[in-house]
Amino acid sequence: MAPPPVLVYSFIPFHLPRFLSHVTKQTNPGFSERGKKEMCSQKAKGVKELRIASHRTVALHPSLPPSVCLYYCGVRYLPLIGRPSLPQRGAAGAAQPSDPPARPDPAFPPSSVRRLLLLSPPPRLLHSAQLKLKPPPSRTPHQIHLRRAAPAPPLRPALGAAMRLLLPLLLAAAAAVHAANDSDDPFLSGAQANHSYNIDCGGAADFTSAFGRRWLADRFFSAGGNAGMVAEPHRFPQPQERTLRFFPPSSAGKSSCYSLPLSPGRYYLRVFSVYDNYDSKLRSPSFDVSAAATLVLSFRSPWPETAARYGAYSDLIFPASSAPDAATDVCFYSLSTDAPVVASIEVAPVHPLAYDGATTGADVVLVNYGRLTCGNGLFGPGFTNDSDAFSRVWQAGTDFRNNDLTYDAITAGGRKIFGSNQPPNYFPTKMYRSAVTTGGDASNEIEYLMPVDTRMSYMVWLHFAEIDAGVRAPGQRVFDVMLAGRNVTRIDIFKQVGGFTAFKWTYIVENLTSSTMSVRLVPVVGRPILCGLENYAMVPLETRTVPHQAAAMKALKDSLKIPARMGWNGDPCAPRTWDAWEGVSCHPGNKGLVITQLDLASQGLKGFITDEISHLTDLVSLNLSSNSLTGSLPPGLGQPSLATLDLSSNQFTGGIPGTIGSSKLQTVLLNSNQLDGQVPERLYSVGVHGGVIDLSGNKGLCGVPTLPACALFWEKGGLNKTGKIALGASFGLLLLVILIVVYIVCIRRGPYDYDFEFPQDLTSISAISAKRNRYQRAKSVMLAEMDAHNTDGFYTNGNGNGSTR
Repeated sequence: MAPPPVLVYSFIPFHLPRFLSHVTKQTNPGFSERGKKEMCSQKAKGVKELRIASHRTVALHPSLPPSVCLYYCGVRYLPLIGRPSLPQRGAAGAAQPSDPPARPDPAFPPSSVRRLLLLSPPPRLLHSAQLKLKPPPSRTPHQIHLRRAAPAPPLRPALGAAMRLLLPLLLAAAAAVHAANDSDDPFLSGAQANHSYNIDCGGAADFTSAFGRRWLADRFFSAGGNAGMVAEPHRFPQPQERTLRFFPPSSAGKSSCYSLPLSPGRYYLRVFSVYDNYDSKLRSPSFDVSAAATLVLSFRSPWPETAARYGAYSDLIFPASSAPDAATDVCFYSLSTDAPVVASIEVAPVHPLAYDGATTGADVVLVNYGRLTCGNGLFGPGFTNDSDAFSRVWQAGTDFRNNDLTYDAITAGGRKIFGSNQPPNYFPTKMYRSAVTTGGDASNEIEYLMPVDTRMSYMVWLHFAEIDAGVRAPGQRVFDVMLAGRNVTRIDIFKQVGGFTAFKWTYIVENLTSSTMSVRLVPVVGRPILCGLENYAMVPLETRTVPHQAAAMKALKDSLKIPARMGWNGDPCAPRTWDAWEGVSCHPGNKGLVITQLDLASQGLKGFITDEISHLTDLVSLNLSSNSLTGSLPPGLGQPSLATLDLSSNQFTGGIPGTIGSSKLQTVLLNSNQLDGQVPERLYSVGVHGGVIDLSGNKGLCGVPTLPACALFWEKGGLNKTGKIALGASFGLLLLVILIVVYIVCIRRGPYDYDFEFPQDLTSISAISAKRNRYQRAKSVMLAEMDAHNTDGFYTNGNGNGSTR
């Protein structure tokens, strides 16, 4: 049978949206302008899929850059999991044809070929193709293969030409962009990417280290404490190791925390603690450290001499809270009167699937009990110029070997190591380029002795690479792995992955009986070889306070003005190894720990009770007596679960909410406040039914026995509640009467009984006529009276004077 045809394309950079617009016009004239814009308008967030106008989906694998979209006539394509295998470049950037072919990562599907899974395909769609990219001059040509899906008859000329250009070119662009930085991963461009912190504890200003790392002063992260300096700064080569912050329990309380705003996910945390007699007491402190409300580290006095004098680094991988707007706290707990001390804190995002995150990531904190590079010296970010995607530091393994045995070192020379620095674990290439093997007699073993705590289980990772060019076939190097005296597996590296390829193996060790765990490689054929070793204690994530109750407690901390000496920091209830916040009692609930009791009597509080207290739905007892709290009592105090309420000897004002008075309430002490108004009958019934109630010392309370009767309408110089109701009712009644009168008047008038107002000029004429008429009538009366007088003998002379005869 003849081999399937192979089509070769040259990749030339082009304007992607313009190209897609041209192709869609040729292949699908009905495709909307909106759909074309949506195809390539995605933000750079690691695109998972693109919605288009035809309601089909373009799904992108996370390894593809977000600027590339795959679309053809409304049909969706889904790249299978995997990454293209590209020719490797040597030191000078040239390809190395002599290198052996790439071997697949055991934890990753074979990726030598990027396959396309065609969903709901039309009958003639996918041709087999092999395309050769023509990159910019500074790049080396890369190869990417598309296997033949099925024989396909020729496409229509225009449609076939567009398809042959569009699909291969887009895949080529994806491979070229991705190849530019082979270690990038979409999780680093997501929400976690902006949550890396290097915190200089006690530092006064931000700075950039000699290795290019940006360090932040801790003034925005720390919840108190005092800044300090090591006694002998010249012993510490890095600036962030010289400053420190310590937390005296007398002023900072028993717990002090750094609050880190982290989005949900997994993170790598490294803490550097140093004493160096900074306080001139010649005694290193004892304290515990928690992350994500889980106790993870313990320091006990006296520290080992080297740790006390030069400091000690501790690191772990932990899951951040999934609650919205929740910060992650790294807390320090004081033992006795010792002051916890810390010099630096580093946080970096970790791939969610790293270290078997799919099965253990959400429920386990991985505490480092040894991360060794067996053939190298110490390397990692912040210590050397070597990189690590998770900021891990790899320690030289010489201090952990069984020195009764002999060892030889082996290196890869200039050969490339395939399969390293790959997601999700990103184990660094430098670790695999060197290894340790046995020296002397061929029967010698490799043994490392790792410190452990017998109460825990451990996740062990062993790293191998066959970097001896003399091993060219399976069966030439075979050895057994013994963990804590148990034979757990047999390893043949070349059989698993071939030569010069990274290979990792992991195992969980349980039920340890010794404080030292032996890791032995016993030869079967040839000499064993080991590149690196990691040992993590699997600390179960502790149950935390229910998120909405934790938020309510932090709101109470602010409103009540809780003093720093009480140590209200971190999670209110966790870790359970330590007591909850001072004055707080917790109990396991269905969804986490819940607050059941608050006893803050006589603490000098001067704030008020926030309405957020209504979220403490499991509260049984609340005692805030003998403080100087002000404001009104919020209705949220009336929780159905509340049995004891003591707010006596404060300065509360206003009335008593009618919500207070549940059937479980047995004790109510509100005496010696400034409350007023009528006491709710539900509340007073507590005393009637055998409970205890004290309302004395509130001059404004009334309405129940032992208290004054409430005035009918007036109280304390103003209307009381009853008066206000009566006044409102009176106004309503008056308004009703007015409306009735108006209605009756309007009904009694006829339909044409209207009053018209005369114009101003007509009114003036009428007034003048009326005055003239009155004058004429008065004149007529006067003349009539004169005539009557003349008749009686009264007359007038010529000069107008009257006389009698």
